[in-house]
Amino acid sequence: MAEAARRGKASEQSISTWKRQFLEGGKAGLAANGSLQPNQRERALADENEELKAALGEAHVELRVWKKSAEHRLGPTRSLS
Repeated sequence: MAEAARRGKASEQSISTWKRQFLEGGKAGLAANGSLQPNQRERALADENEELKAALGEAHVELRVWKKSAEHRLGPTRSLS
């Protein structure tokens, strides 16, 4: 503690307080089973990500339906090769 105080040009009491706050913050940041608890922004981004994946899946299905419908009306598509 004395070495850190000397190097950081702070009192030993300040170093001790900072260490305690750091350790308490680390404990508070851990959720059950040792996993990290996501903050509000991370949860919002995860929710948005799930919504976007669902929308992409729906768009993919719609595109496949439109293609099948067009093939049925116009005949099979021909490749240029």
